[in-house]
Amino acid sequence: MDHIRSTYQKKTWRHSPIKFVILIFLLSQFAYSQQCPSQVLTSPLNGTVDVAIDANISWNAVANIPAYKISLGTSPGGTDILNEKFVGSATTYNPPLGLPENTLIYVTITLFDFQNGNIEIPCTSEYFTTASITEIPECTSLNRPVNNAVDVNPSTNISWLYRTGATGYRLTVGTSPGGNDLVDNVDLGNNLNYTPVPELPPNTTIYVQIIPYNLLGDALLCNEFNFTTSEIAVLPGCTSMISPANGATNVPLTPILEWGEVPGATGYRITVGNSPFTAEILDNVAFPAVAQTGILELEGNQTFFITIVPFNEAGEAIGCEQEIFSTLQGCGPFFDPATGDLITLNPEINFPNTIATCAGDFPLSYTTSDTADGYRWYRIDSNGNESLISSLSNVTFSAPGDYRYEAYNLIPQSGNLECPSSQIFSVRSSEIPVITDVNVTEQATGIRISVLVSGMGDYEFSIDNINGPYQNSNTFNNIPYGTHRLYVRDKNGCGIAEEQIIQDLSLEGFPKFFSPNGDGVNDYWQYIPPEMSGDLTLIAIEIYNRYGQLLVQIDPTSRGWDGTINGGSLPAADYWFRAIDNDNSELIGHFSLKR
Repeated sequence: MDHIRSTYQKKTWRHSPIKFVILIFLLSQFAYSQQCPSQVLTSPLNGTVDVAIDANISWNAVANIPAYKISLGTSPGGTDILNEKFVGSATTYNPPLGLPENTLIYVTITLFDFQNGNIEIPCTSEYFTTASITEIPECTSLNRPVNNAVDVNPSTNISWLYRTGATGYRLTVGTSPGGNDLVDNVDLGNNLNYTPVPELPPNTTIYVQIIPYNLLGDALLCNEFNFTTSEIAVLPGCTSMISPANGATNVPLTPILEWGEVPGATGYRITVGNSPFTAEILDNVAFPAVAQTGILELEGNQTFFITIVPFNEAGEAIGCEQEIFSTLQGCGPFFDPATGDLITLNPEINFPNTIATCAGDFPLSYTTSDTADGYRWYRIDSNGNESLISSLSNVTFSAPGDYRYEAYNLIPQSGNLECPSSQIFSVRSSEIPVITDVNVTEQATGIRISVLVSGMGDYEFSIDNINGPYQNSNTFNNIPYGTHRLYVRDKNGCGIAEEQIIQDLSLEGFPKFFSPNGDGVNDYWQYIPPEMSGDLTLIAIEIYNRYGQLLVQIDPTSRGWDGTINGGSLPAADYWFRAIDNDNSELIGHFSLKR
């Protein structure tokens, strides 16, 4: 058996991404299906009515689940209000824009285990109904920039706080108190921010008024806010990961982080953590204007959350998104995005289903040629129980039977993780064959010879040549009449048996049938010497049934056989004869008795 790679095994699974995703989904459903609580929501409770439109939504925590996603919709499982918002480990969510009034809202909480393969299990949707809005909203206040701020970058966006009951906001921006020369009472709908296009003028005091409204009317007597811009300075844009790519799996434990270079950036601040809200690996660490870090030392079987924020003298890039990647998870299989192949960390084994040897060779020593970090050999008893018989690459079998072979690699993550491959096999004992019988029948162009054998082994057959060719079938067809020698060989080299047969051409003169019914025609079966019989003289003729039992011996010079034994008539059937001539040669054939 050929040697193989020592650590990694690579196999292609056609259409494997689809199959693998389905498999992981089904397994995850099985493993996590019982973790959703019977009652998900704790506030508002399932079925509650007249819920305030600014209510927080809370749910029961689930043991061993590190994070959740929440969806809101107007139908069970719907996402038309909020589509799978990731909230980390929090079990309360405050809708930043409030909830629509007088609406039946369905809440779907999804369990999200990002540390064990990004497994997601949606719980059954629960619902509540919001109350109607009964009054106009109150005024809001500026959130960014803060009121009276100075040295504000002209490319800043403007944001404000949500106000209960507001279904939209109107924005006015000017360069003088009450002015509207930049934005004139624009209806922004139910949004809480605005990005001026083009940028705001530099070195200018900017005046902002925001009016919340709903169907009942506008907020009254809302104040005007202001801030002062700085000189023109261009903020850098955001970047994205090159390696590992966002969402990558099977990432090595010592990766080099690489991202896209941003023009105008003088550095990058990088945060890396085990959750979306932590920074255990890098905590807002500033790097110079390079596009990669040194090698990180990461744990295996983990998902990591990374945020890269470019900066320059004008400030930091705005709104940069968090990305994720995962290190090696267990033994695999893992997808190779470049090839679509499945990668596993289990050793590749090349092991037979059967090991055969001769009966006298026990105890039998055997050594595997597979390359792995460790090995185990087990004996399997008649009840299916296993017992360890070796922990080395070699083993000694004391007797035939069923066994299991296991090879494993040790993966240095979360301790020494074992990734095994195994094979159940049989040890079989062989012996030299014994030829018990040879059946010869006539064919149109010769004879058919079938060899019957006994013995415990795997045998093959040859005719007239001890060196073969050998065949698995014990029957030879269309063999010429004459003397032949048959060979039966044990495939495991335990020995060869042989037998000679003589099948002469002189089968003429032996009737193919007879009908002993007393009509005076073909009532006896007997050899009738043909005209060209030469010097052939028969000494005796023996008649057998199809089971090989001797029935009667007749004299070649008598009238022949009448189809009876001890006065009893034998049934219609095929019978065999064996004739011996004066040279002690055998003539074998068959005939039919008809009634």
